[in-house]
Amino acid sequence: MTTMIQSERRGDVLVLTLDRPDRLNAAPPEMFVALRHALEALDGARAVLIAGAGRGFCSGADVGGGALGSDDPGNATYAALTQSYNPTIAAIADLDVPVVSAVRGPAAGIGCSLALAADFCVASETAYFLQAFVNIGLVPDGGASWMLPRLIGRARASEMMLLGEKVPAAKALDWGMIHTVVADDALDAAAFALAERLAAGPTLAMGLIRRQIRGAYESDYATAMLQEAENQRRARGSADSMEGGLAFLQKRKPVFGGV
Repeated sequence: MTTMIQSERRGDVLVLTLDRPDRLNAAPPEMFVALRHALEALDGARAVLIAGAGRGFCSGADVGGGALGSDDPGNATYAALTQSYNPTIAAIADLDVPVVSAVRGPAAGIGCSLALAADFCVASETAYFLQAFVNIGLVPDGGASWMLPRLIGRARASEMMLLGEKVPAAKALDWGMIHTVVADDALDAAAFALAERLAAGPTLAMGLIRRQIRGAYESDYATAMLQEAENQRRARGSADSMEGGLAFLQKRKPVFGGV
């Protein structure tokens, strides 16, 4: 299981790489379990970068002859989603640090959900995003039907999920689905530079911002403002807030410690 995910600490950034390049990083349930365990072992990292080895990010769940092969495929798929894939996507949402995904080639099915679960998705010109479930008589999963309408609106989400066609990187950027598109050979450096920039920021405040954004999808205006006030109270008492204020007064760049 551990060989499916390569974990590397580069400064304050935890780099996690899906490592089945011969299968375009098609993900059996064990890969997502390993990914979740890696995410739980941050060990002080202040940002996470998720990438795929080789020429693809993730071509979807690996259903061929593995844990999903069963005499009762419906229940086997349900178990894989509820015990492996979904808890890993939820773990990304619950992190206290920002997450960047670096996508080249396919981000399909559960791979699409994984890529878009990041706060920032940096895609290469070869990247595409795909919800092809309808083409084989299935439905989107991994949180895609919750995520996509909120990212790109009902009409475009319906286009992706009901027509099951590839969305190239340039179109995804135009739709507001991803953060930026770069040349293929610039992807690794661009994605890491963004993760490194985030890791140098006020991590405590960033974690609270992540929760505010997520909570705003599910709460009314008054509740969102109250959550902001509560988070602001916590952030205002942090060492990073004090450093930010001093740096402003002293007309210098702040040096945040993440606390």
